[in-house]
Amino acid sequence: MSWRSYVSLTKPRVVVLLQITALCAVLVHDRLYEHLSTDTANTMLIVFVGGYLSAGGANAINMWYDRDIDPFMTRTEKRPIPSGEVSAESALALGVLLSIAGVTWFWVLSNEVAAFWSAFSILFYVFVYSIWLKRSTPQNIVIGGIAGSTPPVIGWAAAEDSLAVSMESTTQIMESLVDMGSPLPWLMFLLIFLWTPPHFWALALYRSEEYGRVEVPMMPNVKGAERTLFEMKVYAIVLILMSLAVPSSFGGLEESDTLYHLLGWSVVGLSIWYASSIWRIDLTEERDETGRMPTAARSFFVSMLYLALMFVVLVAASFGVNGAVLGAGISLFAIIRSETR
Repeated sequence: MSWRSYVSLTKPRVVVLLQITALCAVLVHDRLYEHLSTDTANTMLIVFVGGYLSAGGANAINMWYDRDIDPFMTRTEKRPIPSGEVSAESALALGVLLSIAGVTWFWVLSNEVAAFWSAFSILFYVFVYSIWLKRSTPQNIVIGGIAGSTPPVIGWAAAEDSLAVSMESTTQIMESLVDMGSPLPWLMFLLIFLWTPPHFWALALYRSEEYGRVEVPMMPNVKGAERTLFEMKVYAIVLILMSLAVPSSFGGLEESDTLYHLLGWSVVGLSIWYASSIWRIDLTEERDETGRMPTAARSFFVSMLYLALMFVVLVAASFGVNGAVLGAGISLFAIIRSETR
């Protein structure tokens, strides 16, 4: 047993990727509201630490709950609990402590709204996704994706100093939790939410057998590969349509603005490119020596690059026209490099 075993319970690579989207939200917020300063770095540190504690704690609790099925799947059999490196009780204790620490961290160092969304993401991931949905419906990853979509909302809330929960009425409570002065954090939330199903199902297309063995209903082994691919295409189309709304939510840009068009064409172009990777999935192709479906595996990796580039473009565009040009250039270079490898 070592400290690395305990760290691995938090799924550090996944958590860091999630927190990058939260940090991007902080940068975009402070650039659009001209608050970019040394305080921005302080906010980013608060968001990263609090976000890691919250998400890491939820992941540790998830591993505790899934300890009965993890030993029977190749992807999870080497996790700390099934491998015997960490006891189930220790994993649960760590998860609860980290979760409480994360919410408290935001409450003390940020504001009530950021703390609320931190707590919401933990509770939703543990109780709604892990305990309820994961083993009961093939739509588990769709609804469960709400928890993984909250980091930009938490980051934006932490950057917005004036936020507080109003307790005057139920309506006031809801409004104070949702109204962050801009639709942009919710657009970032929607981006991750819509991206999650096709991203995950690309992997599930050739790994669903493992989930079937442990009676976890995944779309391919419940509805079939054809239905899964059809729904992936639907989500890809919705992502393109959502991309059309990005410029109008970006700090009050007008259609006559150069930045409006640079940003719009960049995000729409990226979404079309990602959609093309889904359309290229061939369900009849032979699997490679590792058991992967090459076109589905490619779409899975393209999806990660797509999400990263979308946030790069948003951050770059917050620096104005020159930044938007740079973001578009980075995206074009990454697409060309990906397509020619």
